[in-house]
Amino acid sequence: MLIGIVSEARRGETRVAATPATVVQLVKLGYDVVVQPGSGTLSSFPDEAYAEAGARIGDPLAADVVLGVNALSTEQLDALKPGATVVGIMGPAFDPALVADLAERPITALAMDAVPRISRAQSLDVLSSMANIAGYRAVVEAAHAFGRFFTGQVTAAGKVPPAKVLVCGAGVAGLAAIGAAGSLGAVVHATDPRPEVADQVRSLGGEYLSVEAGDPGEVEVSATGYAKEMSRDYNARAAQLYADRIPEMDIVVTTALIPGRPAPTLITAEMVASMRPGSVIVDLAAANGGNVEGTVRDEAVVTANGVTIIGWTDLPGRLPAQASQLYGTNLVNLVKLMTPGRDGRLVLDFDDVVQRSITVVRDGESTWPPPPVEVSAAPAAAPSGAARAPGPAGSRAKAPVPARRRFAVVGAGGAALFLLAAMSPPALLGHLTVFALAVVIGYYVIGQVHHALHTPLMSVTNAISGIIVVGALMQIGHGESPNGAAVTALSTIAILLASVNVFGGFAVTRRMLSMFSRS
Repeated sequence: MLIGIVSEARRGETRVAATPATVVQLVKLGYDVVVQPGSGTLSSFPDEAYAEAGARIGDPLAADVVLGVNALSTEQLDALKPGATVVGIMGPAFDPALVADLAERPITALAMDAVPRISRAQSLDVLSSMANIAGYRAVVEAAHAFGRFFTGQVTAAGKVPPAKVLVCGAGVAGLAAIGAAGSLGAVVHATDPRPEVADQVRSLGGEYLSVEAGDPGEVEVSATGYAKEMSRDYNARAAQLYADRIPEMDIVVTTALIPGRPAPTLITAEMVASMRPGSVIVDLAAANGGNVEGTVRDEAVVTANGVTIIGWTDLPGRLPAQASQLYGTNLVNLVKLMTPGRDGRLVLDFDDVVQRSITVVRDGESTWPPPPVEVSAAPAAAPSGAARAPGPAGSRAKAPVPARRRFAVVGAGGAALFLLAAMSPPALLGHLTVFALAVVIGYYVIGQVHHALHTPLMSVTNAISGIIVVGALMQIGHGESPNGAAVTALSTIAILLASVNVFGGFAVTRRMLSMFSRS
């Protein structure tokens, strides 16, 4: 089959659906690839590079499969051959007219922006790929409009305080913005209705601002994998948090989106008016109506009090080479999924929830909207006193051991050790004492190493090996006993093997840590 790579009809689009690197991968899957002349020019991919990668330059609209970044124009759709498959970012949830137009044609249309949020579909997730770039670029645009340092500096001419940045939403775009702003030296704060992202925010150097707690279970994850729209009470408390924090911020980046619905308004005009002159707001939800009151799509407006509100919707396209490579890789992963025989033949399998979810039209028949796909989410906490549900194999979840039972077990163990010591000969009593002390020291010294630096399994095995080393050292000097030679030999072997485990474990840990160290 022939795959065609088209030039984008949308004005201002700089991305392309395939790069020379992804063309090589498509050819390896058994496909022939034709690229429209000049389609990669704005992404710095000349026609010669595509030819060297194994593609030919020609008319892509005559191909069996047509790959694009955005939905094709009416003229491009009219030029398609019957039975062709079109793939691109189509936004069918927001453009019912496009869905109706596609359904009138004898083609199959796949929307890359409809990939479900399940684990095995992550490599196809175009929204995450582009959001990562958009979050980074949002900070670059903010820095350009801000016109001041992000990082604090102390110079002979005076002290420059660091910029303060607030990121509303800690999804893919939000985390990218947090990382970019933090790397520039700004003091970064972030909000998100999901409290579990607090650790991710802190790992990037940001401070998580939590909304005052309301009803338990107020924040839920929908069947799409995104957070549900919040309650009116939660929104009121979040608005109060924004109203308190925004006046002291220099940069605000908003990223809140609800799939298939207009973006929620987070920042009101009164909040914008409370910001200092020269402050900048970047609204990443401008394409869906915006999170900021006063956002104008694809424009940068300056308010009466000197605050710049940026509503660019082409932020991924402002880094066209990287955006095209990531998007092209998403497409290659889709083609791999739909080419089970690796024989250059695209097969649409409606039994696969991923392929079913992205299919807008199949052979001229509308299949939109797709059935909902349930994703893995954290289960709700069971009510107190309720019976635990059995697991897949009929087993129940393991309940924590009561404190009374723990004390009983420890007491029984202590009594057994006391009886053993009382009945042991004097020569063994010293060894039992060393053994008990070695167990305690091994547990507190090695067993309590943080799991980020030492895996739990390695901690336990090293503690046991430490006990063996201590015991063997106590025995290795008893050469005057009848079996002294054998005891010394066994002790030496025990010390050697246990030491290999201990030092080998720390060597592995050190090598793991070195992977995260800058050269």
